[in-house]
Amino acid sequence: QVHLVESGGGLVQPGGSLRLSCAASGSSLWIYILGWYRQAPGKQRELVASVTSGLNTDYADSVKGRFAISRDSAKVYLEMNTLKPEDTAVYYCNARRVGQPYQEYWGQGTQVTVSS
Repeated sequence: QVHLVESGGGLVQPGGSLRLSCAASGSSLWIYILGWYRQAPGKQRELVASVTSGLNTDYADSVKGRFAISRDSAKVYLEMNTLKPEDTAVYYCNARRVGQPYQEYWGQGTQVTVSS
């Protein structure tokens, strides 16, 4: 069992930066791929970025070069730079176990609004 709590969302102007954090507690995090997803109004939830225990990262094309994901033993972070209005969404932290049994956990979400 993994419990995820996000923080760091808020209102920022276009071109600005935000750093999201997700504190994880419970089982050892190193057996999980950690990621950030987002869901904008009227749209499906989409993967923003993920990082494996070996620190391999993957990014959505829309955020490459602007966002950076990182992790340590207890948290996963999302550094967001050069924010655009289309980045506005609720951002969710995710933990997905590698291998069996299948296990996946979600945080409650944090709102990011990019607007002038």
